[in-house]
Amino acid sequence: MPVAESATLTSPPEGAYVFDNDSPHANELHRCLGAAHDGITTARLAQTGVGPGWDCLEVGAGGGSVALWLAERVAPGGTVLATDLKPEHIPARAGLTVRRHDVVHDPLPEAGFDLIHFRLVLTHLPQRRVVLGTLLRALRPGGWLQLEEFDIDYAPVLLAPDRRTREGYEACQAAKGRVLRAAGADPSWGRKSAEDLRAAGFTDVEPVPHLMPWTADSPGLQLQLHHTYHLREALLEQGLTDDQLLAAREAMTHPAFRAASSVLYCVQARRPA
Repeated sequence: MPVAESATLTSPPEGAYVFDNDSPHANELHRCLGAAHDGITTARLAQTGVGPGWDCLEVGAGGGSVALWLAERVAPGGTVLATDLKPEHIPARAGLTVRRHDVVHDPLPEAGFDLIHFRLVLTHLPQRRVVLGTLLRALRPGGWLQLEEFDIDYAPVLLAPDRRTREGYEACQAAKGRVLRAAGADPSWGRKSAEDLRAAGFTDVEPVPHLMPWTADSPGLQLQLHHTYHLREALLEQGLTDDQLLAAREAMTHPAFRAASSVLYCVQARRPA
């Protein structure tokens, strides 16, 4: 359930991660992310052949659901290193090492991993192209990288209860884009990610776009609803009104509401052998 809302309007500073893991909203954020996207993530990871003995890196592991899945796959004999700026939400288990790590500034071992995965991380980093070079060098020759990133510029309403809720939802999505961009993120980077991987030196780059229908029961739409609580102060600071915020929430909880998700790009690439 949402926590009480603050009256203080504070946007994250440029370069800061918008969805702070210290927030009381973090557990719900991780739950919604896992429910909405883990199926896509793990099905594609399985196609790499990841299995016993592999050494894996999960960057920005969040709540740890994908890192736990990888730890199951690589046992026995494999390892998973799960990193985050604030890794307190990642559970401990055998075969899984949790580390506080800033992928922009902190080093990674050269040629240390067979597989690197991250989801909704580089979108938030202005230094994303530099980070791709770091991750390429951290892979062993022939090793795999997989990412999932959104292009939030596409997220149309298909059916709404009325004009007010439609316009409230659209205004809320637009304000969220402004919040992300003000913090240095590129919320449309998903559609550019494959080209950036190729430019960084990766080979066998294969992007797959995913589009989902959203209803009030969809984890993806529940995640959007959650954002209206997690980012309330920043959304209002970026020009959203209280009535538009209320209308957006009414839309997302109404049984007649239908929307298309933003496009989620799942991209795989390899370090040249």
